[in-house]
Amino acid sequence: MDTKVVVDTLWVLITAMLVFFMNLGFALVESGFARSKNTVNILSKNFIVFAVSSLAFWVIGWGFMFGNGTGFIGLEGLYGVGGADNSPASGDAYSGVYSAMSWATVPLLAKFFFQLVFAGTAATIVSGAVAERIKYISFILFSFVLVGIMYPITGHWIWGGGWLASLGFWDFAGSTVVHSVGGWAALAGVIVLGPRIGKFKDGKVHPIPGHSMTSAVTGALVLWLGWFGFNPGSTMAADPEAISRIAITTNSAGIAGLLSSTAIAWIVLGKPDLSMTINGLLAGLVAVTAPCAFISVESSLIIGTLAGIIVVFAVLGFDKLKLDDPVGALAVHLANGVFGTICVGLFAQDQFIPNTTGNGLFFGGGMKLLTAQLTGIAAVGAFTFVVSLVVWYIIKFTLGVRVSEKEEAEGLDIGEHGMEAYPDFSKSPMSR
Repeated sequence: MDTKVVVDTLWVLITAMLVFFMNLGFALVESGFARSKNTVNILSKNFIVFAVSSLAFWVIGWGFMFGNGTGFIGLEGLYGVGGADNSPASGDAYSGVYSAMSWATVPLLAKFFFQLVFAGTAATIVSGAVAERIKYISFILFSFVLVGIMYPITGHWIWGGGWLASLGFWDFAGSTVVHSVGGWAALAGVIVLGPRIGKFKDGKVHPIPGHSMTSAVTGALVLWLGWFGFNPGSTMAADPEAISRIAITTNSAGIAGLLSSTAIAWIVLGKPDLSMTINGLLAGLVAVTAPCAFISVESSLIIGTLAGIIVVFAVLGFDKLKLDDPVGALAVHLANGVFGTICVGLFAQDQFIPNTTGNGLFFGGGMKLLTAQLTGIAAVGAFTFVVSLVVWYIIKFTLGVRVSEKEEAEGLDIGEHGMEAYPDFSKSPMSR
C-alpha cells in the first residue's frame, strides 16, 4: 500500500479520535456548570448522544449529506454508508488550497468516522442549552432527528457539493456546519422549553451557579485538546505545513478569546468570572473553526479577541431576553459560529482561497466572498431553526419535553435516572 495512503488515513483516524474525546469535555463542562442534583442526567445525555448520533448518521445521515443528489439533499446511499464516495465533495476546491491534500487516498470508512464525530458534536451542543429541565427521552429523540436529517441536509449544502458550495461559501472545519447548526437547534429548544424555575423573577435575572468549576475547567482543557483534531484534522491529509499553521491559528484564537473574555468580564462584572473565561476560550475556538485554514496567525488573534468580547455580551444578552441557557452554549456556539463564518469573508487571504482580494488583516476576502458567507448563515439558520421548532413542538405535544415542577425541584438525577451523582453528600431519601 502507498505510504501516503497509510499516513493520511492514520492522520484522519487519530484526529477523529481527538474529536470523539471532546464528548468527555462537553460532559464535564456542562455538568460542572449545572447543579449537582442534575449531574447524572447531564453525564448520561452526553454519554448516550454519541451512540444515538452514530446510529442516525450510519442509517440515513451520511446519504443525505454526501450521497449524489440535488443541490439541496443527497439521494443515494441513504441506508448505511453506500453510494458515491463524496466526502467531502468540496475536496477538489480545498485541494486547490493545499495541493498535498488527497481525499481520494483515504478509505471511505475512515472518512465516515471523521464526519460522524463532527455530527455528534452538533447534537452535544444542544444538551447544555436545554439542561436541568428536559425529559431524557425527548432529548434522545431530538438528537436522532438532528443528526439523521437536519444536520446532514445543511451539511450537504456546504460539504456535500450542494448549492452553498457552488455559491462560493467556505467553512473549513464547521463554524456553521457544526457549531451554528447545534446553536440554532438549541435556541429552538430553549424557546420551547422555557426557563428553569427561579431563573427569572420579578423582572430580574437570578444566577443559578454550577456545582463544580473543577469539572468545568477540566472539560474546557479536554475541549481545547480536541480542537487540535477538529481543525487541523479537517485537512483530511497529513500535510505538514497546513496542519502546523492551522494548529497555531486555532490555538491563537483560543488564547485570545480566553484573555479578552476575562478582561471584559472583569470590567463589566467587577470580577474575572471563571465561567466567562472558559466560554471565552471556547468562543475563540468556535470562531476560528471556519477560517482557520484561510487566515494568518495575526488575523486569528484578532478573531479570538473579538470572539471573547462577543461571548460575554451574548451571555448577558440572552439572559436579558429571558432565554435560559445554563452553560452559555448559545453565546459560544451560535453567536460565535455566526461570527466565525463572517470572518472568512473578512480575513481570508488570496494564497489560501483563490480569487479573494488580498493578503491584509481586514476585508481580505472581498465582497463576493462576504456575501456568500452571509447568504449561507441566513439559509442554514432559517432552515435549522424553523425545522427544529417544528420537531420540538411535535415532541412537546406527543411525549412532552419538560419534566414536572416537582422533578425539576428535586433534581433530574432522581426523577429521570433513579440515582444521584454524590449520594454520600446528599440528604435525600435516595442516599439512605
